[in-house]
Amino acid sequence: MPDFSLCVYCGSRPGARPGYVAAAEDLGRLIAAEGWQLVYGAGDVGIMGAVARAAQRDGAETFGVIPIHLIQAEQGKRDLTRFVVTETMHERKKVMFMNANAVAMLPGGAGSLDEFFEVLTWAQLGLHDKPIVLIDVEGYWQPLLALIDHCIAEGFADPSLRAAITVVPDVAEARKVLKAAAG
Repeated sequence: MPDFSLCVYCGSRPGARPGYVAAAEDLGRLIAAEGWQLVYGAGDVGIMGAVARAAQRDGAETFGVIPIHLIQAEQGKRDLTRFVVTETMHERKKVMFMNANAVAMLPGGAGSLDEFFEVLTWAQLGLHDKPIVLIDVEGYWQPLLALIDHCIAEGFADPSLRAAITVVPDVAEARKVLKAAAG
């Protein structure tokens, strides 16, 4: 088993721009090139599937976690190094996070945001110090960052909330942050 595992949160749809799938493929190739393990939601659809297929093609170990009710909808990718089926979404998130050294988030929707905010909240509460890397492909996460800054400005969060997130514009910059985290 690799010494470093990266949990990737991302969309189960391809998104509206080709750059989203391209970034997912770049991240999958990076994981393999560095000898890391991909930890993700075990789907074979959207950019979630793109990151996994790219990681697998280049020889990375893959650890997928999927709740039983999403196996059909997300086309559970059973050819992974490890394929875990959970009863609930909450269990899925816990297993993914507990088996990773860092988190990276590519573009995605409500599910990705749910996963992101849970680990961000845990960091804010001091429950972990794992790196949280937001890959802002083509500026996709700018509205989210503005909302977080708004929460801070309006007194509902401490500036440390924003400091818990490392924002990078692309996978090349994410590589630098993640390599430092991997040691």
